[in-house]
Amino acid sequence: MGRLIRFSQILCLSFMLLQFRVQSSSPSRSSLDSSPHLCRPEERSALLDFKSTTKLVDGCFDTPRPMAIIQTWNESKDCCLWKGITCDKPKGHVIGLDLSNNCLEANLTTNSSLFRLEKLQSLNLAYNEFSYPNLYFGFDRWKSLTYLNLSNSGYMDGSFLFDEIFLLPKLVSLDLSGNYGLLLDNIKFQMLVHNLSELRFLILDLVNMSLVVPSSLLNLTSSLEHLSLSFCNLQGNFPSQVFQLTKLVSLDLSLNDLLLDNVNFQMLVHNLTELRFLILDYVNMSLVVPSSLLNLTSSLEHLSFSDCNLPKSNQSSTLEYLNLADTNFSGELPHSIGNLKLLKELNLDNCQFYGSIPRSLANLTEITRLDFSSNHLQGQIPDVFRKVHNLTYLRLDANNFGGEIPASIFNLTNLALLSLSSNKLLGRVPSWLFSLPSLYYLDLSNNCLTRPIDHVEMPNLILQVVYLSNNEISGSIPSFFFDLVYLISVDLSSNNLTGIITPDMLSKLVNLDNLDLSNNSLLSLSNNGTAVNYSFLRSLRSLTFSSCNIHKFPSFLRKAKNLFELDISKNKISGQIHKWEIEGMLSLYYLNLSYNFLTGIYLFGFGNLRTVDLRSNILQGSLPILSTTWDSMQQLFMSGNNLTCVIPFSYCNLTSLEVLDLANNCLVGKIPECLGNLSVLSVLDLRMNKFHGIIPNSFVNGSRLRTLNLNGNQLKGRLPSSLGNCSELEVLDVGYNSLNDTFPYWLGVLLRLKVLILRSNRFHGAISNSMPAFYFPQLRIIDVAQNDFTGLLPSNYFKILKGMRDVAPADKANLEYIDGIGRCSGCLAWGNIYKDSVKVIMKGTERELVRILIIFTTIDFSSNQFHGPIPEELGELNSLLLLNLSHNSLNGQIPSSLGKLVELESLDLSSNKLEGRIPEQLTKLTFLSILNLSHNELQCEEPRPPSPQFDEEDDSTAVFEWKFALAGYGCGLVLGLSLGYIAFTTGKPWWVVKKVEKYQQKLVGRCKQVRLISYFWADLATVAP
Repeated sequence: MGRLIRFSQILCLSFMLLQFRVQSSSPSRSSLDSSPHLCRPEERSALLDFKSTTKLVDGCFDTPRPMAIIQTWNESKDCCLWKGITCDKPKGHVIGLDLSNNCLEANLTTNSSLFRLEKLQSLNLAYNEFSYPNLYFGFDRWKSLTYLNLSNSGYMDGSFLFDEIFLLPKLVSLDLSGNYGLLLDNIKFQMLVHNLSELRFLILDLVNMSLVVPSSLLNLTSSLEHLSLSFCNLQGNFPSQVFQLTKLVSLDLSLNDLLLDNVNFQMLVHNLTELRFLILDYVNMSLVVPSSLLNLTSSLEHLSFSDCNLPKSNQSSTLEYLNLADTNFSGELPHSIGNLKLLKELNLDNCQFYGSIPRSLANLTEITRLDFSSNHLQGQIPDVFRKVHNLTYLRLDANNFGGEIPASIFNLTNLALLSLSSNKLLGRVPSWLFSLPSLYYLDLSNNCLTRPIDHVEMPNLILQVVYLSNNEISGSIPSFFFDLVYLISVDLSSNNLTGIITPDMLSKLVNLDNLDLSNNSLLSLSNNGTAVNYSFLRSLRSLTFSSCNIHKFPSFLRKAKNLFELDISKNKISGQIHKWEIEGMLSLYYLNLSYNFLTGIYLFGFGNLRTVDLRSNILQGSLPILSTTWDSMQQLFMSGNNLTCVIPFSYCNLTSLEVLDLANNCLVGKIPECLGNLSVLSVLDLRMNKFHGIIPNSFVNGSRLRTLNLNGNQLKGRLPSSLGNCSELEVLDVGYNSLNDTFPYWLGVLLRLKVLILRSNRFHGAISNSMPAFYFPQLRIIDVAQNDFTGLLPSNYFKILKGMRDVAPADKANLEYIDGIGRCSGCLAWGNIYKDSVKVIMKGTERELVRILIIFTTIDFSSNQFHGPIPEELGELNSLLLLNLSHNSLNGQIPSSLGKLVELESLDLSSNKLEGRIPEQLTKLTFLSILNLSHNELQCEEPRPPSPQFDEEDDSTAVFEWKFALAGYGCGLVLGLSLGYIAFTTGKPWWVVKKVEKYQQKLVGRCKQVRLISYFWADLATVAP
């Protein structure tokens, strides 16, 4: 967004100058002031008629409504003296009308009185809200018009306007930018360039030119000086015809889908020798040879190649502004960068530069803004700032710089912003930084800075922002911090700070808006203080003191009537928070008191609250009484307490509620049916309580519910059919209840469902084998264990589980979670607090996944009454990680297709009636760490240990031949355990020990293959028949 603002500012300035040049031949207002009445009556009448047809629009273009020029027009005065009007001196004709930025609304029809101003030469209606109801106007009456600006002047649908523009042959400047509905096809573009042969300035930004053939640009008049076609949907090869416009001073073709190769770039450099402004942001320049960049015209003042996939940096000694932000530049910064001695602004943000900063940077004595952030630069920041006295803006954040902060920064007396965050800087925070006389923004967060901050006798009192978070700064906060009266935002979180913060210490910080001191385990906040001036609380909006050493609720905050966010979670606050301690904070939006030792809290009357987090305290008895004005509440967390009541029906009045988490309490009674009427509710987590009765069948059509977790209650009956209305449902967990139903195949229409847990209920009957192919397309976890399902395993069902097949490598690399980001639309400032979690059975033990990875896939059909063979179709689920079919009555052979499950980590087929040999294809399952085939009727053949063919330096990632291990799995406990025990106690055979030891070393740095070797041996104990 910042780049777009700069582009628009440059264009705006440039074309304001152009308008001045077009109108410079007209007499000035001062030359008319002493003249007799010049205005012709018929033209004054036309202007007044037009005034009567207009009205003002509040806040058009997101700006406050200005004082409209047209409102100052007075019939008693000569119209040539009216604001916005220019007349020719000899005859009194109105030749210039400027109503730009007036937020006017009017219809421009054929009968508009503006067309009676037939001598008009300049017309500017930019930034208004006109409508154009007629296909034909009266532009042909403006035969003398040379300057026309209709940019951002209303909605223009189609291309009819151009039919009128063609009738203005004397146009020198045309600006139609910002009119989103305007379409310019190839035929009309050719007519435009043919008819308007005197054009020098053409601005069509945001006009749809997707149908214009690039060769049509060849017909543009050779006198064109300024051409701007930004964001015009131009496509294909860069229009080389532009290079014939040798008088071009300004060219902007940014934000188009164009490819500029090296040949065309050389033509641009060779032909356009008058260029001063060149903006090609987002044009693909990946084919440009680096040496071509060195030939750019010496007249160039502004160059912007942002996000152009450029191969290397350019060099031009006369440049004053160079913006290469968000490009694909790579390599080391050249020493020749010091030759840009006139450079004032250099922006290399978010490129791919590495290496160190060249010391020649000291030659840039005119530089005012320097941004090298978000690269791969390293080494120590060079001491090159002694002569760069004009520098006001310095960003070196998000690199790999080490060492200490260079002392020469002390000479930057004009420096206003310094950001060195997210590096590896060492040493202590230099105290002289707080004495830089112009500095208002300081960010040293996310480094390795240590030791206490020294005291400063005469600090810079204009400092407004100080971020020192995520370092290892120790000691107490120096006293001079509390004298920085203009401080607005302070973040000292995640350090080793100590001491007690009292209200009187904060009393001078009357402008403080945000204070974050969280994650300093020895830092406390106290209510104590003498002669405290609480006026500093008037401006305080955000206070974060999480994971510190607070023992008592800071009741002095009751005077913070504008406090927006309060987070004092993960402290040692105990007891009850009474009404008098908290009732003054009526502006609170976000309140986090989780992970303390609270037994109660008063929350009645806080009508602005959006998020309340009281998780993991020792709240007892009833749920807190909620205010009747809590209709704005969006997230409510009270899980992990000792609440023993029913859910009050008043909770159903929380019509804006998106997350309700009451898990892990002792809540009783029935689930209120009205909760299903909360149409914006995204998460309903009531697991591990004592609810009884049925699940309410009241989920409304269009429900936004994404997570429903009722695990571990005493619910009975059937799954409610109204869940079919929850089209956004991703997680459904009703495990460990007493539900009595058949398999809910109808849930397959929920195309976003990823997790389905039915474990340990009374579901019964066969699972249909004839479900439609589009059912359950994203299902990744299904657990129907410990029920009463019967019949064959549904082979066709396994075919449709697309979420367990062919997971893309990119999805495996990006460790995303099912709960995702942005679940709560109203909690953008604090993120998505709720995290989905499920319990799965691994190695016979129930384990909780605190967060659910998108790539985690599991099928658990264990402990039912399934019979028949294992379907071959299971082998197609090549992204499956866990498969448990144990404790059924399955028979036949283990299908060889299971060898295709190349990602499988756990396979449990125990306690069935399987027979035959173990398929050799299972040796391909190199990630398999848990295999249980015990309690079957599998045949065993005499083991054949592998030949010791391994070289001592062999670097293979296989631990050992799986045939070796399978001998133990297939034939029972003795051989499997014996082979493992002998290998690791005697060191023989040496090749087994050597391979395992090497494999263990490799596991340390390989997240995907972290598999404990003990699994391979310990699990052998489970295979004995």
